[in-house]
Amino acid sequence: MQLYETALMPKTTTQGQNQGTPEIIEPISINYVLYARKSTESEERQVLSIDSQIKEMLQLAEKENLNVVEIRRESHSAKDTGQRKVFNEIVIDIRKGMFTGILTWAPDRIARNAGDLGAIVDLMDQKLLLEIRTYGQKFSNNPNEKFLLMILGSQAKLENDNRGVNVKRGLRTRVEMGLWPTVPPLGYLSQNRIDKKCQVILDPIRAPIVKQIFEKVANEKYSGRKIYHWLKHDLNFYTKGNKTLSLGRIFRALDNPFYYGVFEYPKDSGNFYQGKHKPIITQELFEKAQAQIKRDNIVKNNKEFTFTKLITCGLCGSSISAEEKFKLLKDGTTARYVYYGCCRAKDRWCKNKYIREEDLIIELLKIIDEVNINELGMRAKLEEEIGRFNKFQGMVLGSDIKQNPEEAEVNIRNYAKYLLKEGSIIEKRELLGNLRSRLVYKEKSVALV
Repeated sequence: MQLYETALMPKTTTQGQNQGTPEIIEPISINYVLYARKSTESEERQVLSIDSQIKEMLQLAEKENLNVVEIRRESHSAKDTGQRKVFNEIVIDIRKGMFTGILTWAPDRIARNAGDLGAIVDLMDQKLLLEIRTYGQKFSNNPNEKFLLMILGSQAKLENDNRGVNVKRGLRTRVEMGLWPTVPPLGYLSQNRIDKKCQVILDPIRAPIVKQIFEKVANEKYSGRKIYHWLKHDLNFYTKGNKTLSLGRIFRALDNPFYYGVFEYPKDSGNFYQGKHKPIITQELFEKAQAQIKRDNIVKNNKEFTFTKLITCGLCGSSISAEEKFKLLKDGTTARYVYYGCCRAKDRWCKNKYIREEDLIIELLKIIDEVNINELGMRAKLEEEIGRFNKFQGMVLGSDIKQNPEEAEVNIRNYAKYLLKEGSIIEKRELLGNLRSRLVYKEKSVALV
């Protein structure tokens, strides 16, 4: 097909022609990009596949003698502006002059939102995009045809908006009926029958394990991490997707009232519904497990360890955390030990060894001995404290203490070491927190990097 655009055509005349002789207009050759898109949205599953679109449009191009220079495919929803990578590349290439026409199955293949539709019409206004061809229509830089294109694009957007409203209404109806509208939680399976959509049944393999998780937390005081190791190493437990159960997912399960028959939808909305599914546990067991989890968190959060969040693991880059151990001695007293080690947030199997707090302090004292005194970000504060001590000593002993620069530096370093050994938790954390380099722990040794 040939398109004629007088505004863009060169004017040619032959010698001897009169001024009234008609001008000879050369036809414009349009280079088409064939754009085939298959939406991933459920409402469009019945439309032609990408391969079928391409086959039909190539036949049309051959019949109409259209010059298709490239074929581009995309499988992405067109309802959100700027989310389609291939479409965005086509717009850029049209601006570069690579293509002057688009060949596609239908107008809604190009845009189902105002933003992308506006970009296409803007290209036509700039005469960069000369024509859009679909299976049954043609759109060129003509007011009527552009208006029709915008109507069809707006109609597609209206369908999207109405569909969203209808879907939300349908979900609301289902949850009010006690039906779970999305993927069921661990321990349940979806019904595959059309007449039982959104109805869930117990997973015969995993539902008993879920019940045991709640029982171990509520009755045996298991922590989340202990549950994790029990599932992974003792039971070799896997989810339906053949994956191990992560620690985060364990806590989400323990916090889900779905297991005793009630669910919240949407999440964090405060709207609770009585489900029609069969509960795995009782509400009493759920609340008992919740109370134990909260108790563990309160105890954990109330414990204050001196050097946490100040040091990084040298093997995996996670933070260094602490835990305490108690040992009953022969004389009947109890000894408390604090150990520091990798929290394994980035590598669950990190092999960095634990170190006792006393040994960690020895390593930190070595750092103070080796570090440039200017690395101590709180040097001025240390000098002020030493000055106050010297002033007090002078007033009590009646001696005038004078120090040269080298002695002052030694005193600052010694005072910093004193704080590490005898200072309060706040003083120790302030001292290390003001180091200008990062503390890294690896294989029972600490270094500045």
